[in-house]
Amino acid sequence: MGVEGCTKCIKYLLFFFNFIFWLAGGVILGVALWLRHDPKTSNLLELKFEDTHAPSTFYISVHILIAVGAVMMVVGFLGCYGAIQESQCLLGTFFACLVILFACEVAAGIWGFMHKDTVSKEMINFYDSVYDKAVSDSIIKDSRQTALSVLKVFHETLSCCGKDQLSSVITAASDALGFSNVCPQSGAPVSCHSRISHLFSDKIYLIGIAALVVAVIMIFEMIFSMVLCCGIRNSPVY
Repeated sequence: MGVEGCTKCIKYLLFFFNFIFWLAGGVILGVALWLRHDPKTSNLLELKFEDTHAPSTFYISVHILIAVGAVMMVVGFLGCYGAIQESQCLLGTFFACLVILFACEVAAGIWGFMHKDTVSKEMINFYDSVYDKAVSDSIIKDSRQTALSVLKVFHETLSCCGKDQLSSVITAASDALGFSNVCPQSGAPVSCHSRISHLFSDKIYLIGIAALVVAVIMIFEMIFSMVLCCGIRNSPVY
């Protein structure tokens, strides 16, 4: 025999929330792997010009997200098994893991909020440095050709051309006159600054929404796991 009455309801509620938590871990892991291998971001973040690599801040965040998703799946399974077995030891371990995960998530959320524009700014700065060297006549031919190649990857990946609206028009006109060949062939010229901002901002908001949903689930799980653990301890069958 096991727990009875309201405590039994808590047991199955905890199992249900743990199952959702396990699924959420799988979703986060899948989303993180998608963000890591998304053609648009991977094309840009793997670029290299001379001795400078594209900023890796976004990839660091994604790798952390992959680790979080994997840990969530393990912890979710531990919670499901502990609830079904009515094991105080497993439930206590599960609660401790949840507290650690929740603290890490809060810390990551604060850091992410404070640096939410960092990824876009770093990538825009990298783009600007490449663009300035590509349009400059003062650098050597080979270096300028490399800059033009990197610039073309930016433009084709994001369907943009130039730093702002004015430089977009100038660069497109330069292509039309045959002086360069870096802008996309179709569509009106669009600022790459806005494209870069939208690309990374949208993905950061997606990560933020996922983290908020998981945090709410974790709060319920911590409450239910403690109530169930106390119920098991006070149950006369034990």
